[in-house]
Amino acid sequence: MTSRVPDIADDNQPGGQRGFDPSVPSPARMWNYWVGGKDHFAADRDAASRIAEAMPGLPLVARSVRKFLIAAVHTLAAEYGIRQFLDIGTGLPTADNTHEVAQGVAPESRIVYADYDPSVLAHARALLTSTPEGRTDYIEADLRDTRTILETAAKTLDLSKPVAILLLAVLHFIPDEDDPYGIVRTLLDAVPSGSYLVIVHAPSDLDPEEMAEQTRRYNASGAERMRPRSREEISRFFDGLELIAPGVAPLSDWLPPGQANIASGKGIAGIARKP
Repeated sequence: MTSRVPDIADDNQPGGQRGFDPSVPSPARMWNYWVGGKDHFAADRDAASRIAEAMPGLPLVARSVRKFLIAAVHTLAAEYGIRQFLDIGTGLPTADNTHEVAQGVAPESRIVYADYDPSVLAHARALLTSTPEGRTDYIEADLRDTRTILETAAKTLDLSKPVAILLLAVLHFIPDEDDPYGIVRTLLDAVPSGSYLVIVHAPSDLDPEEMAEQTRRYNASGAERMRPRSREEISRFFDGLELIAPGVAPLSDWLPPGQANIASGKGIAGIARKP
């Protein structure tokens, strides 16, 4: 079954549609540029290049996050039997998306993507497909509009059965005043025991001076505001959960042998099970 894109856009709601403007940098398109994609404009490339000047390894970090996503989804599907994935802040589709990896292991897998960026919506309509046995869906909604995401995801996912919640490189765009910990708790409260939480987050305490300058440039770009957190702060997202080894650790510790690069240690990742 091909994916369905529900019409839930509303300019006055937190998860509503945001206008498409190629002259304003987009986090999704900047990320696409860093991972070597082709779906970006001059404004995205200019902003991404300025930010990468502060952290030259940033494109390698982005590619490490992609490798982590592939490895994490494959492991959860193949070794832990997860058949449902809620991927929030999905970004622009590339090769080996969550549904392709999960359904490659188990064709009956169901995947729901969510992102607020209209660039992602346009590509989701064209690229998100599914095996006949499984199903994929796309929700245009901001992570802060958690209720919309959960209510719409429930049309595709059975929330009485385990779900892997993927929050890769998205929580550091949620400022403290928007209660990121409360958002994660709300997501976890909606899924049963045996579900998993997967996070990648920008760390404030690994190469702190470099990260501080990258953050300053990102926040000045007009794309989005970024809030890196310490490893201790990132670990709080997993309170009450059962961490999988190596725990809340640099991406380089999570990647399969031979896949780490010189910048893989500049992101923090974790996977944990809800008991």
